[in-house]
Amino acid sequence: MNKYFLIQPSKLIKKFYSKALWQINTSEKEIYLTFDDGPIVGLTEWILDELKKYSAKATFFCVGENIIKNKNIFDRIVHEGHQIGNHTQNHIKGFNSNLEDYLNNVESCEKLTDSKLFRPPYGQLRKSQYKALLSKNYKIVFWDVISYDYEKINKNACFLNVKKNTKNGSIVLFHDNLKAEENVKYALNETLKYFSEAGYVFKAINL
Repeated sequence: MNKYFLIQPSKLIKKFYSKALWQINTSEKEIYLTFDDGPIVGLTEWILDELKKYSAKATFFCVGENIIKNKNIFDRIVHEGHQIGNHTQNHIKGFNSNLEDYLNNVESCEKLTDSKLFRPPYGQLRKSQYKALLSKNYKIVFWDVISYDYEKINKNACFLNVKKNTKNGSIVLFHDNLKAEENVKYALNETLKYFSEAGYVFKAINL
């Protein structure tokens, strides 16, 4: 399993990206579900249907090239009251990109998302990229709970990752891509059911 971040990120990583958002500071029973990589045909629409069943709002960190290919699905995300975030134009790795190319890729996606919320693919940001994004008023959003839905693990383990670690104000990371489809379909359904029954509400990140 790729543990660039553990299920809950370490204090050292949080300190390095100290101006990024890791969780929402609240004492209320609120959870912030986030979905990376979409929109894609089929799965994004399924996610939206599930969220609607629970009157849940979420934040979708979209890839620009997927917005272009699936504009009608992107428009549905917006129409149904969810928040949009920037996940770069081509899902590029920060560690493999120079500063100029990386910023250009982010800004190309911003033209489509019209959002200053930004999550780096793979959680990868060089120090120079991090500082440059902050200087351009991007709000960098990580997470404090990751489902690992994209890994080859038992689908119930994905749900348990969320169940055991989520608390008030948690930002929970799921993936909106075909690699994660089987796991996210199970884990999201169970997450919505379990935490709704426990009195939680699901909100979008609005900053």
